[in-house]
Amino acid sequence: MDNSDENSVQFHGDEEIIEVIDLNETEQNPDDLADEFEDVDVGETEDGDNEQEDWDTDDEMEQEQEKEQDDSELTFSKHTGSVFCVSLDPATNSLAVTGGEDDKAYVWRVSDREVLFECTGHKDSVTSVLFSHDSSLVATGDMSGLIKVWKVETKQEVWSFEVGDLEWMEWHPCAPVLLAGMADGNVWMWKIPGGDCKTLQGPGCQSTSGKVLPDGKRAVVGYEDGNVRLWDLKQGNATHVIKGHDGHQGALTCLACNKDGSLVLTGSVDGRAKLINTATGKVLGVFSVDEGKAKASQEDAEETNSVESVGFCNVLPLIAVAYLHGTLAIYDLSSQVLRHKCQHQAGIVKLQWEESSSVVSTCSLDGAVRLWDARSGTMVSEYRGHQAEILDFTLNREASMAVTASGDHQAKVFCLQRPDR
Repeated sequence: MDNSDENSVQFHGDEEIIEVIDLNETEQNPDDLADEFEDVDVGETEDGDNEQEDWDTDDEMEQEQEKEQDDSELTFSKHTGSVFCVSLDPATNSLAVTGGEDDKAYVWRVSDREVLFECTGHKDSVTSVLFSHDSSLVATGDMSGLIKVWKVETKQEVWSFEVGDLEWMEWHPCAPVLLAGMADGNVWMWKIPGGDCKTLQGPGCQSTSGKVLPDGKRAVVGYEDGNVRLWDLKQGNATHVIKGHDGHQGALTCLACNKDGSLVLTGSVDGRAKLINTATGKVLGVFSVDEGKAKASQEDAEETNSVESVGFCNVLPLIAVAYLHGTLAIYDLSSQVLRHKCQHQAGIVKLQWEESSSVVSTCSLDGAVRLWDARSGTMVSEYRGHQAEILDFTLNREASMAVTASGDHQAKVFCLQRPDR
């Protein structure tokens, strides 16, 4: 299992806390009132009333409540810049690796946040970190294209390579083989630690996302021009190219495959997700919560509701599509009908399905992790603690724990509770 494995969790009853201000009481305490409203603009509105004062006060108090709330079990605070990425070791789920804006990556224990070792030597923001399938190796990559691989047992660097600007990395699901997508469109594939190399030649535009299929013989790669290529890893050639009308009308942002690798789901800045048969390369379905915006031209791409994350449910014929505008859409895979729209307060960064249930988790730009029951479309629970946006997260195998990476320079571990556990 790697960082893109889909898992999730369930319900503890959340209670909404509403703080009520007794205005009569505050009027009797002018000093308290001054403290309470110290940072509030109490200027009158154009109509000459002070209604804006009450709204600003309520908003500020709500924000203060959210800032003080910390549902996490522990906080990892070694980074001195935004934490961009996080991965759990698939063998034991006891180790995490995080990479950040401070050009650093750390391997640490999630039980007590003790650093096992620092992945030193990077010269730019570390934007990709991943454990190998058996957790024996960990790869760290920075924006400049410097990739390093470390042996976890010895805490030593065993391989490094410098390429062009790095866009993504992916370990092979059952071999010590590392793939990396570049800004020039090429995908590099190395045997680690020997370094034997093969290159999958791109179309001359950025390779934005990629994944090795579960059979270990094929990979699916998305590109900036909206095309999708299915690659035969042994032969090094593209078996299918999904382009033109079948392709996306904007850069790919994400992709996922189902458990047996027969289907791939792709997402794009064009506001659409597409379902592709990996054996034939045929597009089986197109999903969009806003057809009007999905049909926008590429020049208007920034106005579209970009798809940020996609995933398949393992136990029911459902898929999830997360949008930049804050909508989590649950679609029925068989009928391709929209079942539920789960609205967030801010853009969604990533989603993950629980491995053995119909619960899907999301992290978003408002700094919260939320769990959703895909059968009903209702929110199961919400976890807060970050002071800035969550940029990445991952769940352990049992979906009892979430590890998050945030722009507040911290990574956090949340214990996820549900009534049936």
